[in-house]
Amino acid sequence: MRQQAMFERILNRFGKANVLVIGDIMMDRFIWGKVSRISPEAPVPVVLVEKETFLLGGAANVVNNIHSLGGKVLPCGVVGDDEMGQKVVSELKRMGVETRGIFVEEGRQTTVKTRIVAHQQQVVRIDRETAGPPRPSTLRNLSEFLRECMKNLHGIIMSDYGKGLLTKDLIRSTIRRAREARRFVLVDPKLQNFFHYKGATVVTPNMSEASAAAGIGITDLASLRRVGKVLQRRLRCDVLVVTRGEEGMAIFEPHQEPYLVPTVAREVYDVTGAGDTVIGTMALALAGGARAKDAARLANYAAGIVVAKVGTATVTRKELIEAIRERQ
Repeated sequence: MRQQAMFERILNRFGKANVLVIGDIMMDRFIWGKVSRISPEAPVPVVLVEKETFLLGGAANVVNNIHSLGGKVLPCGVVGDDEMGQKVVSELKRMGVETRGIFVEEGRQTTVKTRIVAHQQQVVRIDRETAGPPRPSTLRNLSEFLRECMKNLHGIIMSDYGKGLLTKDLIRSTIRRAREARRFVLVDPKLQNFFHYKGATVVTPNMSEASAAAGIGITDLASLRRVGKVLQRRLRCDVLVVTRGEEGMAIFEPHQEPYLVPTVAREVYDVTGAGDTVIGTMALALAGGARAKDAARLANYAAGIVVAKVGTATVTRKELIEAIRERQ
């Protein structure tokens, strides 16, 4: 009961949090249908389409998660001057999220991940994107926007999906500015930029990313500890959180033994976007004054809810409170 009360106090502070999310903004498109036969043209299923849905993806899904949990969030990123870019901006505005940090770049294609789902199973994914850094003028505008709004933030999330927005220079300047302003920086990294995030407050790789970055295969708890020690030393981060899928997460802090958080998920249907939920929940908790371990444990509850949903999903404060009460 004491833990439940502590978590609920943290949740009650979510509404006062102000977090900026910078990263690769996407649209997740889902085509839902049924399969009743195999194509006579090739050995592939024929999907009879029943409906089509669009959800914010990538860094925009982190934004969606923070908004769903009641926090104030400011997105920062780039979209193309195309239909999907307009759709992203329109959806954010519909939610009541400020969009002045979304920069439209002519000739760039907004990243769209199209998933064809039949009988609750993903059949195939089709990606459309422009992978590569934005133009120098776009990066200058984006950097100036970050500088102007830093003083009003509790912290920053850097959501890296490897699509090119987060360049080495942008990463380093953002972390430096945040540190100078005493704002936290949470990072969901991609391997190609992994060690550019040196000095971030919290870094949250999954197991495969952590293993590859450290150059050590994770086969047991001993090797997981070695990976955590290597990465924390090289990243110089305050906290390293290795997400372990169905096994929960491992939290590494300097001069402390790793803290293992078991999963609270009862069923796992779809892990799409679970990392976005984890980092968004952690940011709100840290903004409310939670310790890193408590923020990670709360995020673990949120992840346990979202993996039980099919598709890119979010969690509400009500769902999170109910999940905590059920487990106490």
